[in-house]
Amino acid sequence: MRDFYVVDGYNIIHAWPEYENMIGTGLDHCRDRLIDILANFAGLDGSSVTVVFDAHLVKSGMGHHEIIHGIEVYYTQEGETADSLIERIVGDLGKQGNVYVVTSDWDEQKVIFGRGAYRLTPKEFRTQVLKTNKRGREDYNKPNPTEGYLEDKLPNDIRIILEKWRRRKN
Repeated sequence: MRDFYVVDGYNIIHAWPEYENMIGTGLDHCRDRLIDILANFAGLDGSSVTVVFDAHLVKSGMGHHEIIHGIEVYYTQEGETADSLIERIVGDLGKQGNVYVVTSDWDEQKVIFGRGAYRLTPKEFRTQVLKTNKRGREDYNKPNPTEGYLEDKLPNDIRIILEKWRRRKN
């Protein structure tokens, strides 16, 4: 069964220490950085990730949806909260696999539990992302499995003799 992660983007940005010094320079860079982190996580984990950015207080904000690096990115419209959009997304995804909602909003957590989704706090999700990244680095840096074969360590003349013995018919 496939895993789906629905992330409240600003919840992460305001909770993770990586963004502490970046928020003052503007949220654009924070959003881009989060999308990169989520894309890397999804690629290593094999899960599907959706991130929602709340724009309900933006005057004449037009909600839109785009796919960036394989991540579904939603921006809510004026008057629409991230929570309400997340609830709709969870309702649709619940039939397709395990759904995890990443939020620290307690009211939102109660609603998503009622829809059959699991919740992760930003801190729990950060731990999961870091573990997945570490596992990915370890897998990437693994030596070739054939590098440990005895035949690769033998001098060529010995390998030729052993190969002749192996192929000889009894």
